[in-house]
Amino acid sequence: MFRLFLLAALSLGTVGACTTSPKLSIEQSAIAVAPTSMAIENQFDSASDFAEGAALVQFGREFRYIDHSGRLTVTPKMELEAYAPFSEGLAIVRLGGLFGYLNRQGNFAIEPKYEQASKFQEGLAAIRVNQRYGFIKPTGEVVIPPKFEMTSGFSQGFAAVKLGDKYGYIDQTGKTAIEPKFDDAWRFSAGLAAARIGKKWGYINQGGQFVAQPQFDGAFNVADSMGRIRVGDRWGYVDLSGKIAISPQYSFASDFSNGLALVESNKKWGYIDKSGKFIIEPKYEFAASFTDGLAPVKLGEKWGYIAPNGRIAIAPQFEEAGSFYEGLARVKLNEKWGYIRKP
Repeated sequence: MFRLFLLAALSLGTVGACTTSPKLSIEQSAIAVAPTSMAIENQFDSASDFAEGAALVQFGREFRYIDHSGRLTVTPKMELEAYAPFSEGLAIVRLGGLFGYLNRQGNFAIEPKYEQASKFQEGLAAIRVNQRYGFIKPTGEVVIPPKFEMTSGFSQGFAAVKLGDKYGYIDQTGKTAIEPKFDDAWRFSAGLAAARIGKKWGYINQGGQFVAQPQFDGAFNVADSMGRIRVGDRWGYVDLSGKIAISPQYSFASDFSNGLALVESNKKWGYIDKSGKFIIEPKYEFAASFTDGLAPVKLGEKWGYIAPNGRIAIAPQFEEAGSFYEGLARVKLNEKWGYIRKP
């Protein structure tokens, strides 16, 4: 269950994979029903979300970075084997089977020399050397020497690390903050982290004490003050005190965002509030969480976007669709990816 936030190669996909189902009619309350014009024409074989003003796009076998207008913004000085979006000013790239970092000028900020590398978060990035993980600064200086078997990367000043067969946490100097005593552990969010003892998961605070005793079959990051949990094959939520806020009842559940969470019920997707009440009834073949005030949803065979009140903001017309970031969302139309602007 432990998640290592490392990127081995570029992976640009759809919001989700779904089975085909009969087409449904578009609600009469739709805000926009006309075809949506492209902000950046659909011309790419793959495309990433925008981050830090740039998106990674693919033309055939070549990858390039574009800005919000679609112009090339970062051009690598040589062809590389793999690329990733920018994070804290640097992008992971691969050359000769090894990973390094590219800067905005298209030059190597850190030469490819690592077996694995993660994106920079809170000023540090996890790298792997000789099967052990450590941390570097954006200058390439090693801050924490590689000695861990696994790590989550830093979040809220802590990183989960594996030493021997147990997980604990270190601070940004590499000093042990929470002794290794867990069988698995996640990163901190909202002051809590999911941790496992034996086969059961609970939530710990930054002192290493359980606020929700190990009792769940799965536990995940806290988002918008709610933590996702799984009991058997049912999903629910706990609050920041560790108490069950919404009993496990859904086939699947996503993180809360702006007071709403996407859940699956009876093979359809809808959105609940923090009381567990459906604000948007489950009626979609698939969907994603709200970002930038809109959420992509699949009706029949096409993707569109809805507002938090459930009204259609952009009519279903795309083969695939991503979430809005920095005012733009990647969409697939006629087998090519482009970008639309938030209405």
